[in-house]
Amino acid sequence: MLNLRWRPWLALLTLFGVVSLAALPGPASAAVRREGGEFGGSAATDGIRENQQWVLGMLNVAAAWQVTRGAGVTVAVIDSGVNPDVSDLAGSVITGPDFTGVTTSPASSNWGVHGTWMASLIAGHGHDAGLSGVIGIAPEVRILSIRVIPDRGDPHYNKYEREPETFIQQSLAKGINYAVTHGARVISMSIGYSAPSGTVKLALQNAFDHGVVVVASAGNSGDQVGSGRAGPAPESFPANYPGVISVGAVKFSGVVAPFSSENLSVQVAAPGVSVPAEGRDGDYWWVSGTSPACALVAGVAALIKAKYPRLAPDLVASALTSTTTDRPPGGYDRQVGFGIVDAAAALAKAGELAGARPAAAGIKAAAKYHGVLPPEPVRPRGSGQLVLFGLLALTSLVLIAAAGARLAILRRASR
Repeated sequence: MLNLRWRPWLALLTLFGVVSLAALPGPASAAVRREGGEFGGSAATDGIRENQQWVLGMLNVAAAWQVTRGAGVTVAVIDSGVNPDVSDLAGSVITGPDFTGVTTSPASSNWGVHGTWMASLIAGHGHDAGLSGVIGIAPEVRILSIRVIPDRGDPHYNKYEREPETFIQQSLAKGINYAVTHGARVISMSIGYSAPSGTVKLALQNAFDHGVVVVASAGNSGDQVGSGRAGPAPESFPANYPGVISVGAVKFSGVVAPFSSENLSVQVAAPGVSVPAEGRDGDYWWVSGTSPACALVAGVAALIKAKYPRLAPDLVASALTSTTTDRPPGGYDRQVGFGIVDAAAALAKAGELAGARPAAAGIKAAAKYHGVLPPEPVRPRGSGQLVLFGLLALTSLVLIAAAGARLAILRRASR
């Protein structure tokens, strides 16, 4: 287990306790995989899609696809890497840099395990004419893979463990900045750190300034049976940074998953228990954690940015949080935030918000909205300006005095 004073975590992994990894039926010619080993077997090629229906239905994705499927948007997956060659992501992945500081080859079976799962949930387009395999929430987006953390099974993970905290945090900041400069409109981070970083905060501010929506997993530190722990879960970053959309996980029933972190950073929830995903090996897996929940919400954010590319990140967050289903009593709680994301309703709300906020003030904007242009900002006055204003004031006083004297003379002359 990693040192949680500062070390990062992959939200799906055993570091946070509750994990469910089991193979789903794959194509007839493929082997399927379980934790205990590998075995061969045949299955119907549409089995994956059938297992996905509860996820797509809970998020109301089919109705959103009538509006957009995400074309034109790049989603940065800042994670452990994404295998661009798996069937359901073929042609949709741009491979970015590796900021981990380790030299594991992408050909390694332990490279990009977690990241590929997440990417498939966002942008999977299936195979066999799209009829089989995983279909992501935004199947027409492009994925920008940025590697900032290795998987636990990575042969160089121990070396990564020994890297200084500053290097770890700088790697994440570099990943965020790279995503911004290379056109990402959404950043998905199913990772977490137990301490904040000023460097990362600056990178996030840069992302927000460029209109990039940032989504992160809330963490898997929720109460466990027999854990003896009560109260809110430990803070997790980047989910806890201001402006980041923090996502909790729910079960098939819509009830919060027991592992999902409970704290005030949580804004929305999405499916996070036994969610079908494609692995870096091409096999299919059930994945559980706030990691898949984060990826699914990032996909919904990508749909919004595809339809309304100029919508500010705070308005995207507002569209997501104001249209949820299964809202908790009182409208909010620390487990599911404002409720479960509804993709179609969020898109509709985004359309309203896109028309509600005017463009930056200017002559055309003022004419269109019949507004009043703001005054030019007053600059600080230097000593030269003060002298000039003093002379002008003195001149005005002299002129006023002269005019007064002349008026008095004229009055005496008229008597």
